[in-house]
Amino acid sequence: MHSATPLKYACVLSALFLIGYGVVGSSGWLPYDESTRLLGQVTGWCERAHPGLFREPVNALSNLTFMVCGLGMFYVIGRDDRSDRNPFVGIGAISVLYAATVVWLGGGSMLMHGTHTVWGGWADNLSMVMYIVIPWLFNVATMARWTAARFMLVYVVIVSSYALARAMFGGRLGIGLDLFSLSIALWGISEFLYAFWSPRRRWLSGFAGFVVAAAFGITPMDMAQDLGAYWWVVLFWLPAVFCRQAPDSARTYTPWYWLGVASYLIAFVVWTKGKPGELWCQPDSLLQWHGVWHALSAVATVAFFVFLRSQRDKRLCRVSK
Repeated sequence: MHSATPLKYACVLSALFLIGYGVVGSSGWLPYDESTRLLGQVTGWCERAHPGLFREPVNALSNLTFMVCGLGMFYVIGRDDRSDRNPFVGIGAISVLYAATVVWLGGGSMLMHGTHTVWGGWADNLSMVMYIVIPWLFNVATMARWTAARFMLVYVVIVSSYALARAMFGGRLGIGLDLFSLSIALWGISEFLYAFWSPRRRWLSGFAGFVVAAAFGITPMDMAQDLGAYWWVVLFWLPAVFCRQAPDSARTYTPWYWLGVASYLIAFVVWTKGKPGELWCQPDSLLQWHGVWHALSAVATVAFFVFLRSQRDKRLCRVSK
C-alpha cells in the first residue's frame, strides 16, 4: 500500500520555508549591519555579495538541488512495500528522518548563503551535522542491537546538544571539536566495522579514521605535530566501544556506495579549487564552483540513500543465493 502523505507534508513545509524566506528577506535580513557588511565584496565562497533576497544568488539557489533530492526520497519511500524490514525502505522514523535532513541541507545552506548572518551560518552547520550523524549512528545502533526508538533518542540528544553548544560556544564548541568532520571519519570507521566486523578488527577499526582523514588532506604527521588541535582522534575508537556484535544484515557496496564516495570527494576538490584566490574563482560568473559542490553533494546523498536501501537480513541473503 502506497502513502503520499509524508511527501505532501514535506512539499508543504518546503513551500512554506521558501515563502517565509521571501517574506522575511524582502524586509531585509537582521541584524542588518551583519547581513550587509560584505555587499560588493568577494565572499569566502567566491561569489560576490549582492543586495536583495540572496546575498549569494547562485550559491544560495543551488541548494534547491538538496530539496529536490530529499523530496524525491519522500516520493520513493511513500511507494515502497512496507513489508520490507530495511529501515530505509517504506515510511518509518529512520527513512523519513534521512529524507527530511536532505531537504533541510538545502534550507540550512540557503539561510547561510542567502542572509550572511551568524544565525544563518548556525542553521547551515546544524543541517550538515543533522545529516552526517545519521549513517554512522545507524551503523553503531545496528551493531549494538539498539531499537529504532533508542536510535532516535540518541540522535535527538546529540543534535540538540550540538545545536545549543554551537550557539553558545561557536563553531568548534569551545573545545576544538568539528563534529561534522569527525562524523565523516566515524562513518568510514563504522562502515568498515559493518562490512568486516571481527573481535580483533573491532579494536583496530579506529585506524580507519586516519585513512579517511588523509583522503581530505589531514595526515597522521599533521596530527602528531599538533596533538592539542587533533585530540579528538581518540574518538575514532567510539564505534568499537558500542559495536560489540557483527551486524545481522549485509549491504551491496557496488556501485552506489562508491558512487556516493566518489561524488563527495570530487565535490570536495571542487570546493577547494573554487575558493577566493584560486584560479577557478570567478566572483561574477553564473558558474559558481561552490554551487557545483552543493549539486555534487546532493547527488552523493542520493547515492548513499540507494546504498542504505540495499541492506538485507543475512539469512535472506543466504536463501537468495
